[in-house]
Amino acid sequence: MTTATLEAIDGLLAGTPDADEVLRGTVAALVAEPAVVWAAIGFVEGDAVALGPVAGTPDEARRMRVPITFQGAIVGELWADGEPHVQLLEQIAERIAPQVLIGWDTGGEAWEA
Repeated sequence: MTTATLEAIDGLLAGTPDADEVLRGTVAALVAEPAVVWAAIGFVEGDAVALGPVAGTPDEARRMRVPITFQGAIVGELWADGEPHVQLLEQIAERIAPQVLIGWDTGGEAWEA
């Protein structure tokens, strides 16, 4: 994973006011990396994590999970299958935390991919 992914996500954050678009764009930017075959964002709902936006083809045997925290509370997880760099996943999780908090509140409606 390269800094180009961070730059793409920073561009989304700066130019896209819609949280859903930012989150969909984030997973798309991740799977554009050669080392990542699948990416997703999960939203914490009680004791479970509900699957949100996804991109790519899953390979659960090579899955990394990074918590997404907002003001000290875990609000989601960033998942990436393949061989991503954990430090960059952590940086992405930090950047998108406010959008995950906003995107989580679907009012009971299922997330549409």
